[in-house]
Amino acid sequence: MQNWAKALYRIAIFSIHNSTFLIENDMFLHELKLTNFKNCESADLLFSENINCFVGLNGAGKTNILDSIYYLSFCKSFFGATDKQNIRHEQDFFAIHGIYSHSEKDDELVSCVQKRDAKKSFRFNKKEYDRLSEHIGKFPLVMISPYDRDLINEGSDLRRKFIDGVISQFDPLYLNALLKYNRALLQRNMQLKQFLERRTFDRELLRLWEDQLCQHADDIHRKRQLFLEEFLPIFQHYYEIVSGGTEKVNVVYQSRMDEKPLNELMEESLQQDRYSGYTNVGIHKDDLEFALDGHPLKKFGSQGQQKSFVVSIRLAQFEFNYQKIGYKPILLLDDIFDKLDDQRVMKLVRLVGDDHFGQVFITDTQRNRIEKLFENTDIDHKIFEVEKGRVKEIGGGDGLL
Repeated sequence: MQNWAKALYRIAIFSIHNSTFLIENDMFLHELKLTNFKNCESADLLFSENINCFVGLNGAGKTNILDSIYYLSFCKSFFGATDKQNIRHEQDFFAIHGIYSHSEKDDELVSCVQKRDAKKSFRFNKKEYDRLSEHIGKFPLVMISPYDRDLINEGSDLRRKFIDGVISQFDPLYLNALLKYNRALLQRNMQLKQFLERRTFDRELLRLWEDQLCQHADDIHRKRQLFLEEFLPIFQHYYEIVSGGTEKVNVVYQSRMDEKPLNELMEESLQQDRYSGYTNVGIHKDDLEFALDGHPLKKFGSQGQQKSFVVSIRLAQFEFNYQKIGYKPILLLDDIFDKLDDQRVMKLVRLVGDDHFGQVFITDTQRNRIEKLFENTDIDHKIFEVEKGRVKEIGGGDGLL
């Protein structure tokens, strides 16, 4: 992360140049109410429309607050836990309520309630959704987390989740096709497992699910290709700025559907599918290859290069969404100040406090550092202290604590 001050200045200039054509329709989370969510018994918080900081020790519950905000955009946890696992210990339910304010329309209420003995209830302006997918994209959000390193080091499912999550926020038809594909895949896998267990086989029954898979796979494959074509130049530019280095980065979409249609691939894989009891080819096996100067980032990238890579890919996600939807996603920065000196932290805070970015939520373990950051700035902000799941506002305003 060399030449940090220059890098952030160039990011700001790049962002401004790439957003002059956008029509502003600012959106921000005005109020958040929590009950029995993870380790938080109760909280009622009013936020700044610019920067909001949560300070406290590790394990206090800062990240839980960010996760509740993530819930309001994606109807689920960032961390993959089941909904009922997020109910506070020995309680019967959790509830998350958020009030969003807009520059050009009335406030909107989003509510998520999960009881131990019932289905999750997710409501928009007090109306229950028929399908949760209808909510995705209403309140776009980007989260930068230490867990982003898993994009590089863990399995392909996380990289598919990344690309699917970005596209789904602005393309509901893509999300609908993806959901239908996954439902058909589940049914085909169940059928293959039954054939294996019972030592039977019905080719025509299997074709029913294959027809549905092929119907949606072409659209998903094509839109993933188009996304990478648009996204890659933005990401490469951000990486150049953030890293301050001369190495070249690349993201390559890997899919066997580049070779031939899915129906041909499935026919070739049929015997393997029968013996394994699951579907071995399809867009659910696609991957993204992350490369640094033509070499796999996972093997050849240093810790600093990997950190620059994932921060850049999330900033590019913000920029890409902004250009697509015409207003600013909410930005969550979870514990990203770790191992950065004070000057670099200050530059980062000034960057996200710039008009190009919208509402930002930050977590940090060092209260003194956060308070010092705003002493001599006019950035609108609020600071909250989190201790054992309890949250209270301890400062904010125009920089004068």
